[in-house]
Amino acid sequence: MIRVSQVKLPAVHSQEKLRQKVCKILRVEDRQIDTIFIRKKSIDARKKPELFAIYTVDVALKNGKEAQIVSKCKSASVTVAPVEQYHFPTEGSKQMAHPPVVIGFGPAGMFCSLMLARYGYRPIVLERGRKVEERTRDVERFWAEGILDPVSNVQFGEGGAGTFSDGKLNTMVKDPVCRNRQVLELFVQAGAPEDILYESKPHIGTDILRDVVKNIRNQVTEAGGTIRFESQVTDFRIENGQVRAVEVNHKDWIETDCVVLAIGHSARDTFALLEQRGFHMEAKSFAVGLRMEHPQSMIDLSQYGSTETGLPPAPYKLTKQTSSGRGVYSFCMCPGGYVVNASSEPGQLAVNGMSYRKRDSGNANSAIIVTVTPEDFGGNGVLAGVEFQRQLERYAYQLCDGAVPIQLFGDFQAGRVSRVLGDVEPHIRGTYGFGGLHQMFSPVLYHALVEGITSFEQRICGFSRYDSVLSGVESRTSSPVRILRDAQLQSNIKGIIPCGEGAGYAGGITSAAMDGLKAAEIIGKMYRPIEGI
Repeated sequence: MIRVSQVKLPAVHSQEKLRQKVCKILRVEDRQIDTIFIRKKSIDARKKPELFAIYTVDVALKNGKEAQIVSKCKSASVTVAPVEQYHFPTEGSKQMAHPPVVIGFGPAGMFCSLMLARYGYRPIVLERGRKVEERTRDVERFWAEGILDPVSNVQFGEGGAGTFSDGKLNTMVKDPVCRNRQVLELFVQAGAPEDILYESKPHIGTDILRDVVKNIRNQVTEAGGTIRFESQVTDFRIENGQVRAVEVNHKDWIETDCVVLAIGHSARDTFALLEQRGFHMEAKSFAVGLRMEHPQSMIDLSQYGSTETGLPPAPYKLTKQTSSGRGVYSFCMCPGGYVVNASSEPGQLAVNGMSYRKRDSGNANSAIIVTVTPEDFGGNGVLAGVEFQRQLERYAYQLCDGAVPIQLFGDFQAGRVSRVLGDVEPHIRGTYGFGGLHQMFSPVLYHALVEGITSFEQRICGFSRYDSVLSGVESRTSSPVRILRDAQLQSNIKGIIPCGEGAGYAGGITSAAMDGLKAAEIIGKMYRPIEGI
């Protein structure tokens, strides 16, 4: 095939216009083209309000003369398309005595178990939460009535924390072996929209993602895997530095020689168990802060130069190195989204962001967060970051007796509790009330957040407006610990493969899913399939 890059068209156009432009670039007639595959699409807003769509496409010709056409074009934007295909290793020779166990069914666990099942390894998946259908009811009841179920919530359950998010799938991870593309294709096979294969900032939307997660579950079981819900791993049997079995719910034991540890960033009790059992771990830096809401029309005007573009709601990405040396940046930005109460422990409160597929709430929200390091945690233990998170979440809970505390940015900056809203109406899943979020952070973190938000006004007009709504606390941005692993991805306890966001090796749905593929690949390289067991 022929790869054509930098195909430029008006932002809103028909597919026929794209086809005509490709024909013009290649100097071929339409009848000579068999298929055009979109590989990438992005929006160029450098000359706003005049906006352009920029494509990279792969073109298959009916006559098979791609090389000749590339030679005639003599353009750096027209090349022979490289072969880009994911390969799962199947050269393992060792025989497994028992099926591998995958702990956790978030993105890392889902994609790891899906590949293992497809290649004949019959994984046993242990997920502490409930199926996504039951979990959705539990979460919506929590948002409506404030009744938290520690087993089934925004953090725990089928699909992981990403199930109740925007479903953003962009990642900065380098990908020479096409894991990213494989993850996106597997999502599409499970019912995700095909545009995630080429949009520069792909997203599924939490409403569609729930069905996708269920479909992946069905694919795992149809391929020979077993998934057990409400099945928390509560202990490990370790002999001579090798895992031999895992305990489930303090009663049942499952024998295994291979465990994929895909526990997610909020499995705090499991982190404590791992420390007790001698797993090598270390505290790591992460970030904390607040959700910030603005009118989506304000963001569209700034990013596109107009609110009437025919384009989806505009995203943004902002960073600032503050005068104190702290990095402040936007994270998990949700165009047309909602802030959600994402708590998972009684007496503690955390927030996150979520969008549905249409992104039509009318508000944009993003986490505005500041980097924290082990020096900020006030403790020397490997779990000091966990306690740091809990302290912030307990404070957030107490501010409004369990409701999400909110504060106008102008009042946050002035150090006073808000009394009335301005023109920005909060879009929050869960009850909320006014609270003094400024009191939650140490002076150095508070001043960094104020400086960062104020500086973002230079990028987006109105960003630091008085009545923009803050809510908190955003504390689950990434894992506060890293479970150490070697070049073969194994921990110091042999047979244990830590992976994904909870283990400290990913940051988001796609990178976690890619790390889950890596974990499955390690098993494929070591062991042969176990259909005969």
